[in-house]
Amino acid sequence: MQRSHPQQGFTLIELMVVLVIVGIASAAISLNIRPDPARALREDAERLAQLLLVAQSEVQADGRALLWQADRDGYRFVRAGAALDGDPLLRPRPWQAAPVTVQRTPQRAVRIDPEWIGEPLTLRLVSGQQQIEVRRDAAGRVEVHQP
Repeated sequence: MQRSHPQQGFTLIELMVVLVIVGIASAAISLNIRPDPARALREDAERLAQLLLVAQSEVQADGRALLWQADRDGYRFVRAGAALDGDPLLRPRPWQAAPVTVQRTPQRAVRIDPEWIGEPLTLRLVSGQQQIEVRRDAAGRVEVHQP
């Protein structure tokens, strides 16, 4: 009398189904990994908006003005000609979306004064084909806008 042994291993159909599922999952992951060119610039704008608010609070607390300076690689807050390297919040920072060009309106140095009411400011950040604006109104509110 022959004993029947239970099936051992996988059938060809089962292996093919698993391979199709793995292929679909890896394709979905690779599509999500593709970098969004505008994402880094949006993150830079959001970070800058928050730091402008922090700088305004700092200036109002101690009464000493700050300058904001930027170049293609990053930006910094400066007081009396020296960057605030020791300040954990207002330390010099690189652009995530570097290189970034900054277009200012009005076109002069960005000065953060201890006054509660100030001149409106628009900073247009440009990286490649991407653009985003950080706007500060006269009352000191800072918002990020997609032009």
